[in-house]
Amino acid sequence: MKIIAIGRNYAEHAKELNNPVPTTPVIFMKPDTALLKDNKPFYLPDFSDDVHFELEVVLKICKEGKHIAEKFASNYYDEIGLGIDFTARDIQSKHKEKGLPWELAKAFDNSAPISIFTPKSDFEDLYNLNFELKVNGETRQNGHTKDLLFSFEKIISFVSQYITLKKGDLIFTGTPEGVGKTNQGDKLEAWLEGKQLLNFDVK
Repeated sequence: MKIIAIGRNYAEHAKELNNPVPTTPVIFMKPDTALLKDNKPFYLPDFSDDVHFELEVVLKICKEGKHIAEKFASNYYDEIGLGIDFTARDIQSKHKEKGLPWELAKAFDNSAPISIFTPKSDFEDLYNLNFELKVNGETRQNGHTKDLLFSFEKIISFVSQYITLKKGDLIFTGTPEGVGKTNQGDKLEAWLEGKQLLNFDVK
């Protein structure tokens, strides 16, 4: 499986990092070795002094597809969950300055904690979902899917024009504003529509 992630998909997050608001989806990828499951602890890497948390709604692809029309894209994912896109911001900033790829900042081991997944049919409206991240009991990110710049279907359609999607692939759909530094000893907890899906420690 592969992890496809969408950058700058919430306007306020793009602005907080002084990035332009995109007119087409910004895509990057993480390898399967980035996955961190079952609320296992996240260990801060020794190569970065500024790892940021980014909470995102994650889609799980349920069948293979390429060149998918947007009107059919909803047939290609059947479950959603939450994930953290941990980002070594210091490394990313240096690479952005030089016009270099982001992989070292985004794709390192365990940089993608994911929750359990829930059937999308459990939700009345996928574009009326609240998701929240608390760090040490304090709300740091509070997002809403109505604020997505590019819908889940638009993302799937766009990605599939370039990359074949396969069953089990995950798509991180972007983070809202409020990202910040992760510190040793932090406890990260995340909710989707009031249901806690993530609860893990940073070491």
